[in-house]
Amino acid sequence: MKTIAILGSTGSIGTQTLEVVRANGDIRVAALGAGKNIDLLEKQIREFHPRLACTGSEEDAKTLRTRVADLSVRICSGMDGLKEVAVCEEADTLVTAIVGMIGIVPTIEAIKAGKDIALANKETLVTAGHLIMPLAARYGVKILPVDSEHSAIFQCLNGEKDRSGNANRIDKILLTASGGPFRGKTFEELKEVKVEDALKHPNWAMGQKITIDSASMVNKGLEVMEARWLFDVSPDQIQVVVQPQSIIHSMVQFADGAVIAQLGTPDMKLPISYALYYPERRFLAGERLDFAKISSISFENPDPDTFLGLKYALEAAHTGGSMPTVFNAANERAVRKFLNREIGFTGIYDIIRYCMDHHRLIPSPDVTQILDTEQSVYEMIEGRW
Repeated sequence: MKTIAILGSTGSIGTQTLEVVRANGDIRVAALGAGKNIDLLEKQIREFHPRLACTGSEEDAKTLRTRVADLSVRICSGMDGLKEVAVCEEADTLVTAIVGMIGIVPTIEAIKAGKDIALANKETLVTAGHLIMPLAARYGVKILPVDSEHSAIFQCLNGEKDRSGNANRIDKILLTASGGPFRGKTFEELKEVKVEDALKHPNWAMGQKITIDSASMVNKGLEVMEARWLFDVSPDQIQVVVQPQSIIHSMVQFADGAVIAQLGTPDMKLPISYALYYPERRFLAGERLDFAKISSISFENPDPDTFLGLKYALEAAHTGGSMPTVFNAANERAVRKFLNREIGFTGIYDIIRYCMDHHRLIPSPDVTQILDTEQSVYEMIEGRW
């Protein structure tokens, strides 16, 4: 019986993780962490019977304690609560499905407690990969990617070892992108898009933040930064390829020129299940690829001069240090402003560019410096927008 804790249980990845749990029966949920959606959290508590649950605020925690007073569950709140969920003694794996840099500290605490990490919180590696990966190695824990693309790469690398047991040399990672809802549009056309347009992803059902990031191609830039740490490659060894049908989820090219790809339908429950049961593959209900009906699989180069999110992300990746934190924090706040209709779509790029241009680089930031940089970026944005 595997036992898990989930950070971000009421979000898109969190709820799909619980669908996987529901469909199997041999995973127990020890702890749940959520934000403001206490109605859904209450339903999850009643169905999965965790011993511990966390809300974003103490006020919500008080409300939830009253609602679940008939159950043997302890309710906590805030960052201290998230850390409690992360180190829950009964859990052997922490699913980090929470959105944003708020996931860094709980993930670090979980690693120190010896928990394997099913990682869906890409910001953790984007901003603190230089700290997280060595820490995971030191404590002997697995980092199991849940992002579709990184799971695909992880699957392509599974079993690829030479006679000495060392990993076969990666020549290049081919990180695929759907292109989002605005593929083929010009920069001038992007200026006119509305929130409703940006939330209509052609292939994937995701939360609002990641859907906007996909539309701006910021998400693909974040994935490049995440992949460099997960797979110990340089940014120059990662090529972004637009694959509009979202059939090929990513590929790896090896030193001999061979390319291995992972294909499947666009269903996040597959990488979630693979991370939870690794190295076992469990039956997963759902649609299968029918190659008799697939007329073609096409590829395109991305357009970084239109989708500046990718261009700026690659710049941040090459600069390193605290610059990925600036990029990520600026985008987080810019996306919020776009969703609140305070700025236009291309205003996301303007905010990122401004913050990157006005940041004094910290070459190798510690956790405190990463979080201080995040806060300084927010203050910079509020002072101007």
